Amino acid sequence: MTVTLADVAARAKVSPATVSRVLNGNYPVAASTRARVLRAVEELDYVLNGPASSLAAATSDLVGILVNDIADPFFGIMAGAVQSEIVGPGGRAGGERLAVVCNTGGSPERELTYLTLLQRQRAAAVVLTGGTVDSAEHNAAMTAKIRRLMDAGTRVVLCGRPPVPGTGAVALTFDNHGGGQRLTEHLASLGHRRIGYIAGPPSRTTTRERLAGHRAGLGLGEGEGPDELVVHGSYDRQAGYDATIELLRRDPGLTAVLAANDTVALGACAALRDQGLRIPQDVSVAGFDDLPFSVDAMPALTTVRLPLFDAGARAGRIAMGREEPPPGGIAKVRGELMVRGSTGAPRRQDGAAPR
Repeated sequence: MTVTLADVAARAKVSPATVSRVLNGNYPVAASTRARVLRAVEELDYVLNGPASSLAAATSDLVGILVNDIADPFFGIMAGAVQSEIVGPGGRAGGERLAVVCNTGGSPERELTYLTLLQRQRAAAVVLTGGTVDSAEHNAAMTAKIRRLMDAGTRVVLCGRPPVPGTGAVALTFDNHGGGQRLTEHLASLGHRRIGYIAGPPSRTTTRERLAGHRAGLGLGEGEGPDELVVHGSYDRQAGYDATIELLRRDPGLTAVLAANDTVALGACAALRDQGLRIPQDVSVAGFDDLPFSVDAMPALTTVRLPLFDAGARAGRIAMGREEPPPGGIAKVRGELMVRGSTGAPRRQDGAAPR
């Protein structure tokens, strides 16, 4: 049964005019009243500008792109690639569509809010980039939101994040586990045994996958290993700097540092230099993603290259119906190990190579 504005008004115990004012934002409404109306809208799954059952035939020219942080090149590259592919037949403005980049700041609540707003705007497609919060509660909420979007005729593509079972959303997943494992195995093959690891926020799926790959590279299972050589932080340069200082405090004889991403690795390099240590002569450093600045670092970063632009462009084409989804709706995107000057064989304090 179609939910009407009057139904929302009855649930919120306000007039239809008040509901209209809240949804249109064109008249001041008390905060408590506004909250009550929005709660009723959510509970009834009311969609502005028409019934949900008609949306499949009445989607707009809007495409939503959800990112954690648009200032982070990891997300910026993917968002730009998606936008480059969202032109094509079907749009009402000469084939053009409007890309709206939604910056969630890593907040699960903001992510869900943006999906609701995009549903109300009858978005033609939504592309969600990067990892997500590894929480049963959030996963359940995301499943419900994505189902509503797809039932309304919106194509949903996940780029660089795990699949959401039971929704039919296409998922282009990054092989974070395999990349993390290959990085650690590379360092182990050089002779490193005292390896510090700077992980991302513990709640993120990308963090969990890359850390699990690192443990596998050490020959360890889930939850095994020297936890004193793992420090969690955010995905920024300062976190890399602070975590490296902490790792050196825990183990002054550290011979290598693996970072959650290339930005974190730059912070690690700065901390090592401030401590009078050379890279890679005293301590090797490796990152992840192969962001544009990685090859220009001094020395150039050993890292795992993820094809961020290609993955984003493919997500855009699938979202526009210009490319068939992969078999089963899921494709794993493998990274390439890039060995550069920031890693080398460990040396003893006297400069001699280890036995």
